Amino acid sequence: MNPQSRTLKVDYLARVEGEGAMHLKIHNGQVDEVRLEIFEPPRFFEAFLQGRKYGEAPDITARICGICPIAYQMSAVHAMERAFGITVNGPLRELRRLIYCGEWIESHVLHVSMLHAPDFLGYPDVIQMSQDHPEIVQKALKLKKTGNDIVNLLGGREIHPINVRVGGFYRIPTKKEFAPLIERLKWARETALEMVRWTSTLPQHEFEQDYEFVALRHPDEYPFNEGRLVSNKGLDIEIGEYEQHFTELHLPHSTALHSVIDGARTYFTGPLARYSLNFDKLSPLAQDAAKEAGLGSACNNPFQSIIVRSVETLYACDEALRILEQFVMPDQPAVEIEPQAGTGYSCTEAPRGILYHRYQLDDNGLIMNAKIVPPTSQNQRSIENDLRQFALPRLDLSDDDLTWQCEQAIRNYDPCISCSTHFLKLHIERT
Repeated sequence: MNPQSRTLKVDYLARVEGEGAMHLKIHNGQVDEVRLEIFEPPRFFEAFLQGRKYGEAPDITARICGICPIAYQMSAVHAMERAFGITVNGPLRELRRLIYCGEWIESHVLHVSMLHAPDFLGYPDVIQMSQDHPEIVQKALKLKKTGNDIVNLLGGREIHPINVRVGGFYRIPTKKEFAPLIERLKWARETALEMVRWTSTLPQHEFEQDYEFVALRHPDEYPFNEGRLVSNKGLDIEIGEYEQHFTELHLPHSTALHSVIDGARTYFTGPLARYSLNFDKLSPLAQDAAKEAGLGSACNNPFQSIIVRSVETLYACDEALRILEQFVMPDQPAVEIEPQAGTGYSCTEAPRGILYHRYQLDDNGLIMNAKIVPPTSQNQRSIENDLRQFALPRLDLSDDDLTWQCEQAIRNYDPCISCSTHFLKLHIERT
C-alpha cells in the first residue's frame, strides 16, 4: 500500500443542504483529481415556469430552497418589475430589505452554529457539541428564531412564504404587529455581537487564496436586492449584462452547472465576496466588530467565512432594527402592475451569494422562458480549486483527518445543494 497514492471518496457530505459527494485522488504525492459531485436529479423549475403567469414566479421559485426562499422571491419580483418598467421605492423597498434581513439571520445562524462550528471544535454534529456547549446552541436557536419571526410576519409563514408579490406584498403588517420584533432584535443584535467574538476565537487554518470575488455593489448600502455586479479584478456591469460575461458549463460528474467569467475565470461569490467588496457599507457596529475579530476590510481565507457570516448576521440585526424604528406605513401594499412583453433581469444576494434570474414575457405577462443561476453552481469550481490547494500540503495526514479537513473546506461555502442532509459514508481506495 503506497501512502502517496490513494483515493478518498465521501459518498454523502454531512452538514450541507442536499446530496453531494467528494472525490479526491492522490497519485505519487500529488493531487491528481478533485471532484465535488452534485448528483441530485435535475428539478426542472425553469421548465415549470414556462406558460405561467408572471405573478406565479415568486411562489414557484420559493420552493427551490427551504432555507433561502426570500432570495428566490426577490430575484423573481425584481426581474418581473424590470420587464414591466416598474420601480418599487420608499417603505415597500425598506420592507423588502427587512424580510431579506430575516432570511440572512436564520440562514447564517443555522450554518455558523449548527453546521460549521462542530468542524472547528472537533465534534461530528451539533447534537454532540451541545452537550459541552449548551448555552451557545440555545442562544443560536433563539437568534435563528428571530430571523424566522421576521420572515413569518412579513412573508406570511416561515417556510416558503406566501405574502411576497410582484410590486410589493399582498398585506403589510401593522406597526402594532411589528412592535414586538424591536425588542427581540435588540437582544438579537447583542447576541450576534457575541457570536462574532466567539467565532473569532475558533482555531483557524492559514489558507489565503487569490480569489476573484463577485458580488453586488450599491452606492448607498450593503447589498441585498440591487446594485451593479462587480469584482475585485475589474468586473463592473449592469445586471442585464450578466449573460454576456457569465457562462455555464456542464461537467459529467455534476448535475449542477459550473459557472465561469468570460469563458474561463473561476470566481467566488457569497459572504466573503460581499464583505470584501462592500466593507465600507456595513454599519459602524458591524465594521467595529469585524475589526475587533481580527478581520481587515477584505478577507481571503475561506475558513474565516464563519466570522464573516457572523458579522453579516450582526449587520442584518442592526439593519432590521433601523428599518423598524423608522418604519412608515406605505399607502398601499403594492404598486399597480400593467403586464407587457419584455425581458427582465435581476440579481440579488442570497445568503450564499448572487442569485440571477432572467424571464422573457409575452404581452399578457406569461413566462415564455426562464433562466435561474444559484450561488452553489457558481461556486463549484472555486470549491474544487480550494480542495486541490488545501489538500496538497496535508497529504501526510491520515485518511480520516484529511477527509475531515476537506469536508470542512467544502462547508466553508455553506453549499446549498437542495433541502436535505445525509449521514456520511466514506470509502477509501489506496493504490
